[in-house]
Amino acid sequence: MIEGFPIWVIITDYLLGVVMWTLIGRFAMGIFLPEDSNFFFMRFFVRSTNPVLKIFSPITPSFLIQPVIPIYVAWFFFMVRFYLMPWLMDYTVMGMLSFPLESEFAYGVAKMIGFFAN
Repeated sequence: MIEGFPIWVIITDYLLGVVMWTLIGRFAMGIFLPEDSNFFFMRFFVRSTNPVLKIFSPITPSFLIQPVIPIYVAWFFFMVRFYLMPWLMDYTVMGMLSFPLESEFAYGVAKMIGFFAN
């Protein structure tokens, strides 16, 4: 699956992807739980994403409500992964599940449910 990518692309995409999905996880958990919840997943999401949110605070609009800010910042990571990375690698078209992180995950799930024979 990822053999066609240089190692720096895979590492960069995995790092950006993990940050993006952690921010999305914080947003999703924030729908059901307060930010100061004692639930261990929420504490993990808040602790791991607060430094990222702090870095992006100068470009975060003040009119956004607090629970929406993680998804706003995750959008930046998605844009870098979807537009900047292919441009840097001189790709002209990005297809469905062309992100290395999500491609590997989708392949693993498909293999686990028996979609692929081997």
